[in-house]
Amino acid sequence: MSQPLPQSASTGQPTATHGAALVLGSAIVWSFGGTLARFLSIEDGWTIVFWRSLFAAVFLIGFMLLRDGPRGTVTLFRHMGLPGIAVGLCFAIASTSFILALAYTTVANIVLIQAGVPLIAALIGWIVFRERVSLLTWLAIAAVIGGVAIMVSDSVGGTVSPVGDALAVLIAFVFALATVITRRYAHVRMTPAACFGTLVAGTVAGIMASGLSVTLPELGILATFGALNFGLGLAFFVTGARLIPSALAALLGTAETILAPLWVALIHGEIPSLNTILGGAVVLVALLSYLSVEMWRQRRAIG
Repeated sequence: MSQPLPQSASTGQPTATHGAALVLGSAIVWSFGGTLARFLSIEDGWTIVFWRSLFAAVFLIGFMLLRDGPRGTVTLFRHMGLPGIAVGLCFAIASTSFILALAYTTVANIVLIQAGVPLIAALIGWIVFRERVSLLTWLAIAAVIGGVAIMVSDSVGGTVSPVGDALAVLIAFVFALATVITRRYAHVRMTPAACFGTLVAGTVAGIMASGLSVTLPELGILATFGALNFGLGLAFFVTGARLIPSALAALLGTAETILAPLWVALIHGEIPSLNTILGGAVVLVALLSYLSVEMWRQRRAIG
C-alpha cells in the first residue's frame, strides 16, 4: 500500500484522514450484509448472488463514470491487467461464498473467521514470495489458527453444517490472496477489478440459479444489499485503502468483525455459540496485537 499523502485538507487533495474515514465507512457498510441477507426469504442462494452482483456492478460502473468519465473508466479496465483479473476473481469467489455460507452457518462465524485475513495474507506472502515473517507474526498466525479451530469445532461436532464454516475459511483465503496481489501490484487501480468480480459472480449465478424471479419488496432489499452494502462498501474501501498503511486499513476493518454479529443479534436474535465467541475473541486479540505492533513499526519507519 502507498504511504499517506502529505497534502493538507485545505488543498482539496485526499489525505490519510480521508482514507481512514473511507475504510472505516466501508467496514460499517459491510457490517450490515448479514443483517440484510436475513431479511430475504429466497431459498436459492444463487438468485441472491445474481441480483446482489447486478446491482453492485451497476453502482460501481456509475461510480467510475462519475469519478473518471467514460474514457477514464475504459482506461481503468484496460490497464488493470492480470492482477486486476485475479483480484476480481477473488472478489467473485468471496462474495458468492458469503451468500451461500449464510444458509449453513452464522454471520458471526463468517466475519470472525475473516478477521484473520491480514495474517493469512502474511502466510501466503511467505509461501509464495518468501517475504520475511517475524516471530510475532508467526505467533499471531498460530493463535488465529487456534481460534478458527475453536469456532469450527461446532461443525466438527455436528452442531452446525461444516459446509458453512468451510465456505467462511474459503472467503478468508481468497480475500488474503487478493490482499497479497494488491500489495505486489500497488500501482493498479482496483475499482474496475471489483466491478469485474461482480460481473463474474453475477454471470455464474445467473447460470446456476433455479430461477431469477423475486417479489418487489425482495427486489428493494436486493438493491440495497447490492448497490449500497456491496458496491458502496467496495468503492469506499478501494478508494480509501490507497491512502493509508495496510496495517491501519486492516485495523479499521475489524469494525465489521465487531459490528456484524451485533446487528444480527439485535435485529434477528441470532446469538453466536460459546465456541464462536471464544474462538472469535482469540482471533481478534491476535489480530489487534499484530496490527498494533505493525502500526508502531510503520510509524518508526516514517519518523
